[in-house]
Amino acid sequence: MTDDSSPTGSSRRRTIGLVAGLFALSAAAGAYEIAPASVLPLVRESLGVGPTAAGWLVSVMYLTAVVASVPVGVALDRVRVRRAVAVAALALLVAGAWGWFAAVTGAYWWLFASRILGGFSYVVVWNAGANLVGQAVEPDVRATAVGIFTASAPVGFALGQFGSPLVAEAFGWPATLPVFAAIAVVGVGVFLLSTRGRSLAVETDAPDRGQVRNLFANRAAWTLYALCFLAFSLYLFLNSWLPSFLTDRLGVSLALGGLLTALFPAVGVVSRTSGGVVSDRLFGGERRPVVLLAFVASAPAVVGFTVVSGVGAAIALLVVSGFAVQLGIGLLYTYVAEVVAPAVRTTAISMLTSVGLFGAFAAPIAGGAIIDRAGYRPAFLLAGVVAVAGVVLAWYAPEADRRTPDADR
Repeated sequence: MTDDSSPTGSSRRRTIGLVAGLFALSAAAGAYEIAPASVLPLVRESLGVGPTAAGWLVSVMYLTAVVASVPVGVALDRVRVRRAVAVAALALLVAGAWGWFAAVTGAYWWLFASRILGGFSYVVVWNAGANLVGQAVEPDVRATAVGIFTASAPVGFALGQFGSPLVAEAFGWPATLPVFAAIAVVGVGVFLLSTRGRSLAVETDAPDRGQVRNLFANRAAWTLYALCFLAFSLYLFLNSWLPSFLTDRLGVSLALGGLLTALFPAVGVVSRTSGGVVSDRLFGGERRPVVLLAFVASAPAVVGFTVVSGVGAAIALLVVSGFAVQLGIGLLYTYVAEVVAPAVRTTAISMLTSVGLFGAFAAPIAGGAIIDRAGYRPAFLLAGVVAVAGVVLAWYAPEADRRTPDADR
């Protein structure tokens, strides 16, 4: 964030407010995104749809992000980002209210359309937030700040997973949609107050065609996109299939399996923040060693599920794999902004989001197909191969450029 005055307590508070506002807004969008997942039996009963149609109410948001992320990034490099974030928050509120009305009236396709609008809102908040937070702080704490912001995703997921049944019990499941979307009011309010009268660094001159063309040919950036694809593939494969694995292979109840699996994303609150701290403090701002470490630790943790036989050991693997898989996810959003030209940073972050969420969309489906045909062991072994591929790719990842955003304009 550009500010000609020397650092003061007031400017620091406003920077903290910017980060906190975007964190709350992103967490609200994440909670809204995952909300139907915890109440799918109620969704199916009230709408009269099968499991596939009900599941698409969650999956469509990932697909929307995959399709919309790059166009959103290109637009964010050209428009006033403060206004874009405000519009995205308003769109989330509209999606929540629209979804509630559609669900109450039993209009499945209107509900489906409202989820597309919500997915569009989420990708705007996520891409703009990852870039804004990284440029609002000094380079020596950039990865830490972005890591804190990306922890909003598991916080939102945890809130949605645990809160949806409570809201549904009190007010009916359709109420989960506007309730979680309404949290965005707090986030966008804090964000707008913190950025009032200030110019945001992301508002650079619009990139020309040559800069955009160079971005799409940037091998360093594509290496990081591929790493993000692998990391999100592991993350969603484990999130999706661990409950069934614990029930089918270890004999725990479905309720206990879901509770234990919640440890996996919950650990990400610490892990995603830690990735930035480790990079900034222990490795002097180097990004590659942390991403490499994440995949090195992920490989044996994931493969360990093929031989685990007790609940205690499974819990240990849940914690270790949850920490390892998510250690590099938040850091990649800082990393990619440091290997591309300043004018296309938001576009690069958006491409990272698009490619990563394509992995998140595809991995549960591919994993399910393998489990149906060959069982859990081959599926987890293949997940281990994905982690090893991440090790190899991270070994050849580029070095980051940690200059301040204004230094290279």
